[in-house]
Amino acid sequence: MQLGIHLPHAGEQATPEKIRRAAMRAEDLGLDDVWVSEHIIVPRATFPRSPLFFDPTKRVRLGTSVLVLPMRHPLPLAKELATLQNFSEGRLILGAGVGWLEAEFAALGAPFHERGRRTDEGIAMMRAVWTHDPVTFRSKYIPAEITEMTMQPLPVRPIPIWFGARSEVAFKRTVRIGDGWHGSQLTPEQAAPIVKRLRSERPEPEFTISMRTHWSGKDEGELRERVAAFAEIGVQHIMVAPVNREVDDWDEVIEGVGRLAARQV
Repeated sequence: MQLGIHLPHAGEQATPEKIRRAAMRAEDLGLDDVWVSEHIIVPRATFPRSPLFFDPTKRVRLGTSVLVLPMRHPLPLAKELATLQNFSEGRLILGAGVGWLEAEFAALGAPFHERGRRTDEGIAMMRAVWTHDPVTFRSKYIPAEITEMTMQPLPVRPIPIWFGARSEVAFKRTVRIGDGWHGSQLTPEQAAPIVKRLRSERPEPEFTISMRTHWSGKDEGELRERVAAFAEIGVQHIMVAPVNREVDDWDEVIEGVGRLAARQV
């Protein structure tokens, strides 16, 4: 089982030093990756601060859980992601979703009810500029005129895209164009039929089945049992985020997941 943790990027503890310390501790403990979530602009009364993402590490992979694709124009996003992929020497995982917070889309002037179509087209556009030079792309839903153009840098290796799919439409998108599935906050029993269906349609082992799960950092036996249950149904990767977001909660989760990873060696 591959194990990762969520970085403490939200709330008052989201300082560069604490994020750096958590990322480097995860690497020292032998974990596989570190992750952040994201919103761009949200109601201040109900959301903590958005992520600050930088890379002080050398080995762990870097993941987004999840980046809301249709809120952005794909071209600057493609350039930013390719740059991060190259600076990290190919360690980026793009966890992607269509979003759910309509007020956030409204604040950004992004059409909420076209987010599925814009996700499909945006991914196709990003993959085109990542793999063709020069590139020509005809878009239908996203304003863009791309004819015999170039974008640098090209990624040093393909950027895997793991979709956080819940709806039937999102499931079909994952199967059709995804490199993996990044589920969230399901029990092993709830996830089992989804994993079985995914694996029947995408049997290749390179298609990664991942789960984001929340843990208090208190009962390590319970976490071990949960991870074992996910492994039993075919989940290959688990990202653990704290239930609460105080500084001590982040530290306890990182250390506990590190001890679990050490038991697997």
